[in-house]
Amino acid sequence: MSEKKALNIGLVGYGFMGRTHSNAYKRVNDFFDVAYRPVLKAVCGRDKAAAQAFADNWGYESVETDWRKLVERKDIDAIDICTPNNTHAEIAIAAAEAGKIILCEKPLAMDLVQGQAMVDAVEKAGVINTVWYNYRRVPAVTLAKQLIDEGRLGRIFHYRAEFLQDWTISTDLPQGGAGLWRLDAAAAGSGVTGDLLAHCIDTALWLNGHISTISAMTETFIKERKHTQTGKVQPVGIDDACAFLCRFENGSLGLFESTRYARGHKALYTFEINGEKASIKWDLQDLHRLDYFDHGDDGILRGWRSIHVTDGDQPYMKHWWVPGLQIGYEHTFVHQVADFLENLAKGESTAPTFRDALATQAVCDAVLDSAEHKKWEAVVPV
Repeated sequence: MSEKKALNIGLVGYGFMGRTHSNAYKRVNDFFDVAYRPVLKAVCGRDKAAAQAFADNWGYESVETDWRKLVERKDIDAIDICTPNNTHAEIAIAAAEAGKIILCEKPLAMDLVQGQAMVDAVEKAGVINTVWYNYRRVPAVTLAKQLIDEGRLGRIFHYRAEFLQDWTISTDLPQGGAGLWRLDAAAAGSGVTGDLLAHCIDTALWLNGHISTISAMTETFIKERKHTQTGKVQPVGIDDACAFLCRFENGSLGLFESTRYARGHKALYTFEINGEKASIKWDLQDLHRLDYFDHGDDGILRGWRSIHVTDGDQPYMKHWWVPGLQIGYEHTFVHQVADFLENLAKGESTAPTFRDALATQAVCDAVLDSAEHKKWEAVVPV
């Protein structure tokens, strides 16, 4: 391919997600033949020393402490938002008005109203955009999408998913601040619903279509925690656990569960889909495998098979190693950057777009509304 075009990245936030995105930008051209070359132009964070240390480690050319200055810079092509949820809207809307390409971490916003304002802004400005729901880019999950679209499962009857963690069980754990903002409702909007179930919901909408109605319950097991910024013991406003039933528009039934109180689970994300002809299931902790059951197999040989998704004719794998050698979590972000750059060359946004992520936001809002009102809720169409 001819010389690649530079795409100057301005990263806002330098935590865990900032690392995953930076790694993806640095690695994508080593493995994917795309028209653009990401340039780590600037990283922005309120703590200048910490931002500078991040920049030095990852190779960013400059540092800003005010995201508004980053958005205003003429040498920045794309704004990558890796900040707490309550800041997404303001940054994204300003970036859209400045004509910047936007990549935003999930969930899109604090709620549906805020998310709609973000969608309106990017669509009015006509800017390229995407949201980092990276699990779509696990090769085994992408293969599941391929099998469903080919009709191999037939009519879908059931979709079930769970995302379990155990890191917030201690009563001594505070809320708020740089490291624990996910426990602060003012910064996060919700707990496991927006943090963990949003991933499950995005995958489900992509694989199985829209959700129409929901019945949910949530629980906050530890009602008060000290806030790191005020030093005061304050009520906890996020959901520690959530479970919901739902109906999909295709007639199938859904069952979703998420918690941070499942002792022994650090990041157990699984889904299973049962169809008329076949079933599939996937587990993040064995992410390179897709389990598949085909009822059409000869009866005496019928059973679950474990597909090792490493062959070159399976999604994304031709870009990596030889068959049998697996890849991991960080590669999902490389895949999203690769797809993003490929679509950028065509002048197109990459799914999930802001509008796609708004559909997930609508489901999250319905989940929380259902839990609060203790009744079935319809999902607002977007």
